[in-house]
Amino acid sequence: MFDKLADRLGQTFKNLSGKGVLSESNISDAMREIRRALLEADVNFKVAKKFVAEVTEKATGERVLKSLSPGQQVVKIVNEQIVELLGSNAEKLELTGKPPHVILLLGLQGSGKTTTAARLAYLLQKKQNRRCMVVAADLQRPAAIDQLEVMAKKAGASFYCDRNEKDPAEVTRAAIHKAGLAYNDVVIVDTAGRLHVDSDLMEELERVKAVAKPDESLLVLDGLSGQDAVNVALEFNEQIGFSGAVLTKMDGDSRGGAALSFRAVTGKPIKFVGIGESVTGLEEFDPSRMAGRILGMGDIVGLAEKAQEMFDAKEATKLQKKIKTNSFNLEDFRKELVKIKKMGSLNELMAMLPKGMRPAGADLDSSQFTQMEALINSMTTRERLRPEIINGSRRKRIAKGSGRTVSDVNRLLKEYRTMKKMMKRMRSTRGMASMFR
Repeated sequence: MFDKLADRLGQTFKNLSGKGVLSESNISDAMREIRRALLEADVNFKVAKKFVAEVTEKATGERVLKSLSPGQQVVKIVNEQIVELLGSNAEKLELTGKPPHVILLLGLQGSGKTTTAARLAYLLQKKQNRRCMVVAADLQRPAAIDQLEVMAKKAGASFYCDRNEKDPAEVTRAAIHKAGLAYNDVVIVDTAGRLHVDSDLMEELERVKAVAKPDESLLVLDGLSGQDAVNVALEFNEQIGFSGAVLTKMDGDSRGGAALSFRAVTGKPIKFVGIGESVTGLEEFDPSRMAGRILGMGDIVGLAEKAQEMFDAKEATKLQKKIKTNSFNLEDFRKELVKIKKMGSLNELMAMLPKGMRPAGADLDSSQFTQMEALINSMTTRERLRPEIINGSRRKRIAKGSGRTVSDVNRLLKEYRTMKKMMKRMRSTRGMASMFR
């Protein structure tokens, strides 16, 4: 997420930090690079221009240029401006009054509405103890109905759809009534989309919205589409209105333009971002934490929250002791694989670490977990507890026993060492401090 932009900005800041004294010329050169980086990230031109102008004005002040660490002062100013650009404060869902509360999901076809519906149900049930019902109001695509039913089950949410009904407004009306009888306090309605904004789509959504009287209307946007996502948002806002947005596919090759431009152009908040493929892949949007990711400072708070969801106090104490004594072994690694799979891929988790704390060379896909478990199962107890004894002949035996190759064994051991190193760095307070130097 934002890796290319973070790299570009990081190099610019590195050049500034290397100078003991900054001149207005140094600042001008840096701002030119920042502007170029923002435009390459597909940030709206007017937004990028205003952003650079505001940073320049603050960065060329006498207080900054004559400070003991002017480079750090500029980084601080850029960070503050990005937070402001993203909305300053995290905005929560407004679910007040008498239940059931209704959340209407809007958006074009392929933006990720169906997946988001189930993910939102999962998140609300997990964090707020809500009782959620997801409603399939996209009656034009039977596959979407089937997909939502499957994902609702994974999320542990109720599901409603009338496959014989042709009017999505009537489906929505019946679902809300049934949710009230079943004591579901949140109804999440997945509506139809099109490949582009058209009058038929808007008329249908207006009828559904009139019936639903939603507490929240969330526009689901494809984060990979950059400025196109912002343009779609402007059309939806003008024709039907919405209260906030969900940016999906943010772990893909997303340059970040949609996230950085959205609030400034539409005046609406981003409330969630979608990552990964599982039902757990929805995060509440927090401007300050997102700014940290953009600047390569990571999101330690978000990482800690994910870890807290997975580990209870006893397990956390045991794990901490093993990391502290450097006794984390392959048996422990196998146990953690299952937990990490639920949290997201190792690459996603490492992206939440500051750049200076990320181990190099890690590449772990969730689909490899089963293969890695098979390799560990082929080891002796002694090998699992003492991975350092696994020499060439042992690697051949382990590979043969699991039906894999020696290269697979080598890759497993590399990922084990990477995780061990990452955990050790996360525990190190000196590692945390180094990102501000």
